[in-house]
Amino acid sequence: MNKPTSSTVRTTLNRSCHILRYGFVAVLSLALITASTPAHAAGLIRDAEIESLLREYSRPIFKAAGLSQQNINIHLIGERSFNAFVVDGRNIFIHVGTLMKAESPNQVIGIIAHETGHIAGGHLSRLRQAMGQARTTSMMLQVLILAATAAGAALGGSSVGAVGAGALLGSQGLTQRYVLSYRRAEESSADQAGIAYLNATQQSGQGMLDTFAFLADQGLGTLKYADPYLQSHPLPRQRIVNLRELARRSPYFEKRDHSLLQIRHDMMRAKLSGFLDNPQTVLNRYPNSDQSLPAIYARTIASYRRSGLVAFLPKIDALIRAYPNNPYFYEIKGQFLFKSGSPNSIRAAIAPLRRALQLAPDEALIRILLAQTLLAGSQNGERVNPAILDEAISNLRKALVKEACSAIGYRQLASAYALKKNIPQARLASASAYQYEGKNDLAKRQAKDAKKAFKPGSIDWLKADDIMNLRPKRC
Repeated sequence: MNKPTSSTVRTTLNRSCHILRYGFVAVLSLALITASTPAHAAGLIRDAEIESLLREYSRPIFKAAGLSQQNINIHLIGERSFNAFVVDGRNIFIHVGTLMKAESPNQVIGIIAHETGHIAGGHLSRLRQAMGQARTTSMMLQVLILAATAAGAALGGSSVGAVGAGALLGSQGLTQRYVLSYRRAEESSADQAGIAYLNATQQSGQGMLDTFAFLADQGLGTLKYADPYLQSHPLPRQRIVNLRELARRSPYFEKRDHSLLQIRHDMMRAKLSGFLDNPQTVLNRYPNSDQSLPAIYARTIASYRRSGLVAFLPKIDALIRAYPNNPYFYEIKGQFLFKSGSPNSIRAAIAPLRRALQLAPDEALIRILLAQTLLAGSQNGERVNPAILDEAISNLRKALVKEACSAIGYRQLASAYALKKNIPQARLASASAYQYEGKNDLAKRQAKDAKKAFKPGSIDWLKADDIMNLRPKRC
């Protein structure tokens, strides 16, 4: 599991939105709803096991919505609050707190279904059209403030939300009601669409209902004297009544998640706890008396964070013996061996990572980690084994087909080509890394140098030319 810094999420959000012309696009978001405690900005979390499960949750929903070919990505934000939102037609963001609090797969699937309703309904596009219908500069400014307030709540940016809310107090009530009533309609539309997708995939709407019941229990929307027209979402009580009526009509309302899917869901929650909670908190939540697989998994991860490899290795080896075909047990063993930093541990990480990739050949993140480990393990002052370099390059090239905007992947590829003395390819890979790190001047400089070595019109020449002209791949 990788957890970059908070700047990563801001870069990804900006890149996802493709903010090239209108600054206001950056603040347009449609949030599911935010739990009451203000959130702070956090980094994106990447994890092959969790992302694989979320793809399984979302695939039938996207198909039911007619979005299978739209290449929608689900991103995890390392924030403990309960929240999910979309920022454009191709990206859904979910706080890890949502996954940790959701007790069943159906609850997460319900959230994905709701957010898919926003995407399929083109709600962000129509919100921009609503901006255009604000006929005066004053009205347009007020619409922008409303959008900024919504985005501030969704993204956990308390300062943005506070500024927006303060400005709203002095603006015209007519414009407020116009835009917010529009947003209430969109939220209700997303609820209805989400239930329709669940019905089409023969899944229960109970999870979505449970989600809003949870949020209502947190105190959201229960202000007795609040003006319902000044709520950016329908009040939770009203929403629950509407959802209950929709969900109970379904012949699948009583249907429950498959037991194997529930185990994978519990494993995901245990893994997140093991990585993100204080080790003592993990042991309190998953005491030694609990011998379920998720509990053992959580304690195994926490053991590394508390006591290092000495405590971790016997536990993970026991899990591997019991479940020899689970790729993610091998992955996490390789990850922690690599993370320990000693030359012997790094070299020892290669075998489990290779085995993980054999069991899960489609996992690009495992390929990148294996390549990184191969390169780190081969640099010991001696001549690098060409076969190791070729293995690393092969894995990175395959991984970058799926992880097309992975700066770390391109950075490793640049290192591998440099070790092979293939300087043009090293420069081209380095240019791509700089590009996806937002360092455009360095990217263009590296691309310009690389381009000189390639045949005009060749694939690599065109790649370098795209970077020089700031034409990035769409992530």
